[in-house]
Amino acid sequence: MHKLKFCLIVPCYNHESLLNRMLLQLEPYKLDCLVIDDGSNETAQKTIEECTSKKPWVTLIKRVKNGGKGEAVKDGFQLAISKGYTHALQIDADCQHDVNDIPKFIQLSEANPDSIITGEAKYDKSVPKSRLYGRYINHFWVMVETLSFKVLDTMCGFRIYPLAQLSKVKMSSIGSRMDFDVEMAVRSIWAGIPLKTIDTKVIYPEDGISNFHYLKGNLRITWMHIKLCCGMILRLPKLLYRKFSS
Repeated sequence: MHKLKFCLIVPCYNHESLLNRMLLQLEPYKLDCLVIDDGSNETAQKTIEECTSKKPWVTLIKRVKNGGKGEAVKDGFQLAISKGYTHALQIDADCQHDVNDIPKFIQLSEANPDSIITGEAKYDKSVPKSRLYGRYINHFWVMVETLSFKVLDTMCGFRIYPLAQLSKVKMSSIGSRMDFDVEMAVRSIWAGIPLKTIDTKVIYPEDGISNFHYLKGNLRITWMHIKLCCGMILRLPKLLYRKFSS
């Protein structure tokens, strides 16, 4: 088996006040990092350029226009593949994820190189109740769409992707914004890519920055689930066969 080569993908949109803190937390793990600036404002761009230019292990990719987290991560996938990485560890720039779990993620990925490794969020008291309840609703629909109780968390933005396996997924069908993580997981499962989970602590920092627009975001996620339910019905024979033959 070929040696696995991991990199970090960090999508960033106006997270200039948190990005440097995140990069300092990531530096001890000695992984090359692709920071994707998704069309941040001029002030944020300047700060992002300054903090990344001082770190030779970080490559900054600047998108001209904001396309959403999903588009930023997709650009990161393309660059990672072109640079010869086999696996990409996606982590958000908002300092919500526990970087201390990175060795656990990599260890599980090395044991299961064809699987997506995703975090299952364990929250503390800082989590907004609206986000918590929204996740429960989302998880219900994901169980319906995948006909599986094994998908424990599809909203967590802390995960490792086996890049060679992503060719099985039609990327143009995946949502561009906060629907990306959910739809990416569901469509990967449909494509037969295994998914494994790891418990990971998630916090909401007091100085955190959220790019989630409550009304637009929830409408987008609702429409995504409508599409995925329709897609599940079309794939029902295949999903049932897979479920009962495994």
